[in-house]
Amino acid sequence: MTGTNLTGATQVLFGATPATILTNTPTQITATAPAGTGTTNVTVTTPNGTSNPLPYTYTTTPAPTITTLNPTSGPTSGGNTITITGTNLTGATQVLFGATPATILTNTPTQITATAPAGPPSVVNVTVTTAGGTSNPLPYVYVAAPVVISVSPQFGSDTGGNTVTIIGSNLALASAVHFGPNLATGLTVISDNQLTVTAPPGTGTVVVTVTTPGGTSTLGPGSPYYTYLGAPVITSLIPNQGSELGGDSVTINGSNLTYTDSVTFGGTPASFSVLSDALVVATTPAHAAGTVNVQLHTPAGNSNTLPFTYDPA
Repeated sequence: MTGTNLTGATQVLFGATPATILTNTPTQITATAPAGTGTTNVTVTTPNGTSNPLPYTYTTTPAPTITTLNPTSGPTSGGNTITITGTNLTGATQVLFGATPATILTNTPTQITATAPAGPPSVVNVTVTTAGGTSNPLPYVYVAAPVVISVSPQFGSDTGGNTVTIIGSNLALASAVHFGPNLATGLTVISDNQLTVTAPPGTGTVVVTVTTPGGTSTLGPGSPYYTYLGAPVITSLIPNQGSELGGDSVTINGSNLTYTDSVTFGGTPASFSVLSDALVVATTPAHAAGTVNVQLHTPAGNSNTLPFTYDPA
């Protein structure tokens, strides 16, 4: 406020309520207005008396209202950016997640962006405070990070396409599953502890990770590994004939044979031993005389077939 003969002001009144005097010169006073409503008269008192009044009108600052949060959930570690939309958000002085303040990044009348603070797994209320008051609350969910303990099966074809079950914890809100860098498809949530997906194509041994609003799983307890296998191939049978009584030892040469889980002669299972990725030794089962197909199976699928001849006993 400006005027004359203001030196030594002892009081500034807004109506009947005193203001806090900040600075005082013969021609100017700055003061902090007290709370009030409507229009009131401002006067200055010095040792020489009280000034003429001038009107001062209090304007009402509307309380903020928030309508949406995006996203509505996030990791317990915080650090993610939350967009808050609403009305009367200008001049926000505080954004609280429960009782914990967030860092305000941007602020317009209809939108605030803030960095979520850390919090334990729980549901908290988000509120915005401005000069007009504190907004209505909206819920925000802190989600614990997902954990992958095991995958089943742990092997599959390098072409993908097979169904894989993932066991762990905090999986209910899964939004993506990766096999190494590759995104799986067909994500189905069975429970908070179990998912099923369709394996994507890939190579080698990879880590299976699950992503939720709580983050992406990291290596921990268990075995979250999946190994891609090339399709088994058999190139020769030595010998390629034997007695219909069975009991003959047959060397099966080929490739991608390490994870062989069955060998059949004409559809009849044979006992076998895996000696290397290129060598399996099988014992022929009994079979009627004639020529049959020999086939080998691994988690990557069935091999090609080669003929084996059973001779009459």
